Parts: sequence; structure tokens; C-alpha cells
Amino acid sequence: DLLGANYTFVNERLARHYGLPGVYGSHFRRITLGEDSVRGGLLGQGSILTLTSYATRTSPVVRGKWILENILGAPPPPPPPNVPALRDTTSEGKVLSMRERMVQHRANPVCAACHMRMDPLGFALENFDAVGQWRTRSEAGDPIDPGGVLPDGTEIDGVQALRRVLLSRADQFSTTLTEKLLSYAVGREVGYYDRPAVRAVTRAAARDHYRFSSLVVGIVTSVPFQMRVKNE
Repeated sequence: DLLGANYTFVNERLARHYGLPGVYGSHFRRITLGEDSVRGGLLGQGSILTLTSYATRTSPVVRGKWILENILGAPPPPPPPNVPALRDTTSEGKVLSMRERMVQHRANPVCAACHMRMDPLGFALENFDAVGQWRTRSEAGDPIDPGGVLPDGTEIDGVQALRRVLLSRADQFSTTLTEKLLSYAVGREVGYYDRPAVRAVTRAAARDHYRFSSLVVGIVTSVPFQMRVKNE
């Protein structure tokens, strides 16, 4: 459900922000989303979409990096030093679209390898603006192009296609989530010696369709959690 939920929780103000009609009042309630809704799961959450944007514009790089780190568990290496800022306009003064700006980074061989992984993931979310509202045109007024090709050749053309790709890699997401939950539970970073426990938790969760409750039970019964040392 964290990726593919067909429901969300909103009050009137948030529903208006999301473009969901028929919700009134300040109290939050669960609503069922339509099959074509873009709001199901983490990818449609305004909080995450805002967190992964700048103050005045979206950032496919930041959003793509967030997905690699927090969903796929495959963070990119740090950027090289002295990376120049992206130009917003051409020498003639024309405002560049986000896709045109990103070409500047991919033209640099040092940057291209990581941007090939991050950019398609981030561009799939470009229909969401810097605060998570749906849009069809960019800050520059150009039509949004959410299409892209992942390094393995998989084509994606928006948030729903991206969601399907991530759901097909549920084992990766489950492993990443397990590591983060275990780190929180034991109060330290997960090390190589925790890998057997992580694998055991995710295998057990897979038999229960990766239910969140299965992950929690697996963690609290795992050796790292049971044998954790309390700090004095």
C-alpha cells in the first residue's frame, strides 16, 4: 500500500490541494481513489513532492535521488565538486524548460552516469509542481513531458507507469524499508552483519504479500533487535 494504495487520507483543504472533489470539513477521513488517480501511495503525497523540490520549482534530480535512496535502496554517489548551476535561459533570453536544463548535466560525461539513473525517475513526477499540485504545464509554460527511459531500457511516461515499475520491484523496496525500520529500531546504522536478519525479515514478509505489519513483527523478533544493547 505504501506504493500502490487505492486510497488516501484528506480533509477539505488537502482534498482541494489534490484536486479531489466532494470532501468537506477540517477532519481527516479515508477516501477511495479512482483507478486512474495519481494520488495513491507515497509518490502522490504532497509532503514528499514538496520535500523533493526547491522553493520555486521542481527538481527531477532531487526527486529521482529520493526514489533511489528511499525506495530502491540504490543511492547515487555524491556529485563531483564544483558542479555549475543550471542555466535558466538561453543566451537569447528564452526560458529553458526543465528537460532542456537537464541536458546541460547529461552532456558532461562525469555527470551523465548518475543522471541517467535519477532523471527518468524524477521526470516521471514532473506533472506535480513544487508543492505537489497536479499541472500540465511547467514553470516556463511548456507542456509537461514526463517520459523517460530507465538504464535497463524500461520506458516510463508518468507517475502511474513509474508506480508500476516500482511495484514490480517490491523485493527491493521491502529490503530498503526493512533496513530503515531496523536502523530506527536498534538506534544505529545497519551493518553487513545485519544482512542475514534483513533477508529473513523480507522473505517472511514476501509470504504475507509484504504487509507492513509483517515487517514490524519480523524486526522485533530479529536477532539485532532482541540483542540490542541499551545505552547507559
